[in-house]
Amino acid sequence: LFTYAQEKPVKIVFDVTSNNTKVHQSTIRHVKAMSKLYPDSKFEVVMYGGAMEMVLKDKSLVAEDMETLAEKDNIEFVICQGTMRRHKADTSQLIKGVNSVPDGILELAQKQQEGWSYIKEGQ
Repeated sequence: LFTYAQEKPVKIVFDVTSNNTKVHQSTIRHVKAMSKLYPDSKFEVVMYGGAMEMVLKDKSLVAEDMETLAEKDNIEFVICQGTMRRHKADTSQLIKGVNSVPDGILELAQKQQEGWSYIKEGQ
């Protein structure tokens, strides 16, 4: 008979800059699976650059999953305000549950300073 000790909770920040919808879908797949396997851990997806369409209600292929996941206490989705300005997007266009941060790169750096593990999503 084997018993397994509960894993120490982790904090993971995902970096998404791609406009490739396959990257958007794999990011959501990763967050969904990991948050289910590790419910005591925290996950944040930081989107900027080419990833703008990932968070737009009328363009995202992952909008429904993002809305559902964003309702969980341990998952956060954020978009860079600079990216929003460049794309002339405002918060009314964002998927429900997506927040904005002043600077996506700074958000990633701060999370890493706080001990979050960094994952670059790409293809």
